[in-house]
Amino acid sequence: MPTLTNKERMKIPRQKMPEQDPQARAANFQEVTLGFTEELAKQEALRCLQCPKPTCVAGCPVGIKINEFIRLVAEGDYGAAVAKIKMDNILPAICGRVCPQEEQCESVCVVGKKNEPIAIGRLERFVADFEREQLGLRIPQVQPKTGKRVAIVGSGPAGLSCAADLIQKGHDVTIFEALHEPGGVLIYGIPEFRLPKEIVRTEIDSLRKLGVEFRTNTVVGMTDTIEELFEEGFHAVFIAVGAGLPHFMNVPGENLIGVYSANEFLTRVNLMRAYRFPEADTPVIHCKDKEVMVFGGGNTAMDAVRTAKRLGARNAYICYRRSDVEMPARKEEVHHAKDEGIHFVTLTAPVEFKGDQNGWLKSVCLQKMELTTPDESGRRKPAPVAGSEYDMPVDVAIIAVGNGSNPIIQKTTPDLDFNKRGNIVVDAETMKTSKPGVFAGGDIVTGGATVILAMSAGRKAAAAIHDYLQ
Repeated sequence: MPTLTNKERMKIPRQKMPEQDPQARAANFQEVTLGFTEELAKQEALRCLQCPKPTCVAGCPVGIKINEFIRLVAEGDYGAAVAKIKMDNILPAICGRVCPQEEQCESVCVVGKKNEPIAIGRLERFVADFEREQLGLRIPQVQPKTGKRVAIVGSGPAGLSCAADLIQKGHDVTIFEALHEPGGVLIYGIPEFRLPKEIVRTEIDSLRKLGVEFRTNTVVGMTDTIEELFEEGFHAVFIAVGAGLPHFMNVPGENLIGVYSANEFLTRVNLMRAYRFPEADTPVIHCKDKEVMVFGGGNTAMDAVRTAKRLGARNAYICYRRSDVEMPARKEEVHHAKDEGIHFVTLTAPVEFKGDQNGWLKSVCLQKMELTTPDESGRRKPAPVAGSEYDMPVDVAIIAVGNGSNPIIQKTTPDLDFNKRGNIVVDAETMKTSKPGVFAGGDIVTGGATVILAMSAGRKAAAAIHDYLQ
């Protein structure tokens, strides 16, 4: 590793991430960002000041030893770097792509006080990709079998991280997944151009090699209840089913043909490969040469509208009732969307969806909004502007205004405590629920959040389950 003074390190600019040309990528489903080259990664790693008390580590929900893995990148020891990450994060190729580092580890980077922060997420992605492509995924050591069995309900990030920790401690782990392919939101929710599915499948295969069993097409709460899992011989259960019940806006006309929830739209495209029409396993209403409008301002809304653009929409719009400033989506995703030609209709909300005599969506009545006093989220509350309504032609509408918890487990597990929003109540430190031997974490506890926060909950639950099984 070159010997540089901190002053010299501070002069190195943040390295730019190579990416596809916006016009080209808006017509394909290949990954937008291309990843650092070895030269870019080393140069970016040299920017790290190697702080004696690294604030970035505290900013990471799973406590990755960021300064240590970056030092190894600067030294060119990429295998050791990814091994260092995997001590705390079993899914670095995924987190390096989809985690909001700008709000977590990078937001507290010391370099960022005067210059742009270290590109921690991009370096994490680089070493994970290097391992997969150059070294092959290496399987960590597993402790001797304990004879204890753990059932994990849901194969998203919380379930996968919990399984990884428990299997390494010697417990037998079975993951139950409602859909036909494991991965949860990583498979059905995040588009190929942001997170290639082959990467998710590779990470899941590494868990299989560790000994994790996956049972797909199993809806716990219907196929089996939580109580029946214990009767089958499991000693503990971790519930990580996410928040997959889509919210709607209660606007007249939402039942018209052509109005989707973002969950259904993205699942059809991502999991069922509707973008390969007509060879696809499931159809999706054609977006080609159509007017498509997505309602919402989060990452899911960005995923949906950018997907519609790639499906050939004549015009793809984001309609959001607040301004760009309040938009909760990652800045990088908003930037990519604008580069790809997505139209942003802000300070606007739908009043009514209108259809033809056959029930097909044809237009939407929109109303201008203005921002007033802040609400409980700290953002200024939107209020309608009287007399500002107008109609706009729309063939496909996609609702992306958030999700709630699926009520299936709640209905079939009466001794499990839920809050008024349908989220499972847990002890914040141990993830224990009101039912002995049952733990829960991820979006089913917090509501919709990030991949890395769900993984943090999974790891915390794994530690508590291990203690419980002792």
